[in-house]
Amino acid sequence: MRIYFTFEPRPDLRKPLVEEFPQCDFVFENRLSTDELQKADVLVTYGEDLNDANIQYATKLKWIFVASAGVEKMPAQAIIDRDILVSNVRGIHKTPMAESILAHILAIKRALPWMYEQQKKSEWSKKGKQTELRDTTALILGPGAIGSEVGRLLQAFGVKTIGCNRSGNAAPYMDEMVNFTELTEALPKADIVLSVLPKTPDTTHLLKDEHFNAMKNDAIFMNFGRGNLVDEKVLIRAIEAGEIGYAVLDVFEEEPLSANNPLWSYSNVIVSPHVSSHSSRYVERSLDIFKPSLTKWLDGDTALENVMDLSRGY
Repeated sequence: MRIYFTFEPRPDLRKPLVEEFPQCDFVFENRLSTDELQKADVLVTYGEDLNDANIQYATKLKWIFVASAGVEKMPAQAIIDRDILVSNVRGIHKTPMAESILAHILAIKRALPWMYEQQKKSEWSKKGKQTELRDTTALILGPGAIGSEVGRLLQAFGVKTIGCNRSGNAAPYMDEMVNFTELTEALPKADIVLSVLPKTPDTTHLLKDEHFNAMKNDAIFMNFGRGNLVDEKVLIRAIEAGEIGYAVLDVFEEEPLSANNPLWSYSNVIVSPHVSSHSSRYVERSLDIFKPSLTKWLDGDTALENVMDLSRGY
């Protein structure tokens, strides 16, 4: 069995992997080559290097393990047509992303960005507008692994959590649940509106003018899911109209964000360059999911963790 990694794990992670599976031939490269793709039975990738042009060379490929949660940049239809199984690392992002989200919330509530600006000016001032997180309400769009972990942490701070998904079915660490059709009615309750939704046809431009109109004028809007959630023009209009208090954005419709994009210039917007999931333990956690799945695969068991339905996008 030939397993082709299009990235190179650190030596301290790679060595135990190779030793644990001596029956497999591992190839590690920091790129995708068609020569190796032709020989691979299993492909391990971040998901951005495989396309319609090169998948034609993957004649032996039966399983793609994606070391990422999103697969929107992969040639979904070509993979479906070839009946290649795809699984991913859903769930490993919850710790670093939840910590990033909470850090931003606390920074805004306790006026840390303002303090940093005062320090740059060597200016002693106690006029920062500091508020408390306790007894506020957070509306979380997409209360899956990441959203539920954020909910758990927020509840520990005394925050009421409202989850929102397509079905409205119960989710962990949510005090209340609504579905997409009930979103407009729920928004006026929220001090924090957070999206960690994936990119699907249902979530594309889900938030419209009426949703920002319904938000509190001092609400913190946060998008840590995918940039397709809201048309950028709609978001900019809402910011300029004062319909929200703050926007914290980790994802954008077009990445990287162009240098002349107006989102850079607003004092109440934080631009995070799609780094909220970054962690020194990212590959380690990915391999913790890959290894048990590889054991199953070698035994002929295709009931792997996090098998994806590419027709749905998740």
